[in-house]
Amino acid sequence: MIALQRPLNEMKGIDLMRNSRKLLGSALAAASLFALVAPASAITGGEPDGEGHPGVAMIVFYEPAGRFRCTATLVTPTVLITAAHCTEGTIGQTFVTFATNVPAVPAAAVPANGYEVMNYNGTTVTGTAYTHPNYSGFTDFDNWNDVGVIVLDAAVNDRPLASLAPLNYLDAFGQPVLNKTLFTLVGFGTEVRKPESGPQKPVPMSFPRIRRVAESPGQKLTPQIVQMNGNINDTRGTGGTCFGDSGGPSYLNGYIVTVTSYGYTSNCRYIGGHQRIDIPVVQDWLALFGVVPG
Repeated sequence: MIALQRPLNEMKGIDLMRNSRKLLGSALAAASLFALVAPASAITGGEPDGEGHPGVAMIVFYEPAGRFRCTATLVTPTVLITAAHCTEGTIGQTFVTFATNVPAVPAAAVPANGYEVMNYNGTTVTGTAYTHPNYSGFTDFDNWNDVGVIVLDAAVNDRPLASLAPLNYLDAFGQPVLNKTLFTLVGFGTEVRKPESGPQKPVPMSFPRIRRVAESPGQKLTPQIVQMNGNINDTRGTGGTCFGDSGGPSYLNGYIVTVTSYGYTSNCRYIGGHQRIDIPVVQDWLALFGVVPG
């Protein structure tokens, strides 16, 4: 069953998969609908990013089902790219922080209204979420379009901007080149580790909330999606993505080429699916927000 690599329920402090309308049938085993963007240590394997990618933010938002977190990337001083399943249905504003370690996330004054314009320890701003109009809601691999943006209430001028890949850039990385290509993944996803008590099976944990980085080799390329092998035992890379990494970037040759979309397993140690942002249907929409390649 596909699992959204998207949010964690921040209200309960646990990983929570989105509601069933976001899940595809088990025959589509491609998983990461909202929580499986998982790194084995917040990006299955990998390591803490520190200030390696200071333009990658953690976003927190409210929906009727609760409060969730995802990852997003600054591409202009006022726009971040993320996944559509991290923007669709957002209530109020989206909370954005560029801190590399986020010990706590404030609750909205009135959760039913979502977040309002605010500042948090000098590192946080808020913004308005927009969802790609052709987002299929995880129902059509040919028209996936799992892309959203956050338009900030105030410009961020002290962070580097990611460069969007040229149109159809990934077309040159089909097989057999793809298996030899390493993508750099960044996100604020959950860490997969053994719990302090009870059964000692490694499971995704909501804490700590830190930015992490890993490298994953390509596995399959489609007109909409790049699948990558996030197994930490794959000697070609260092890990993959997990819950909360949804919307986070993958970089190739200095360009942001995808955003994290879904995963296949609940322990985030298998294949991850990533939405291409180098394709016309995505780039034409991003241009409406002033986001262009280069």
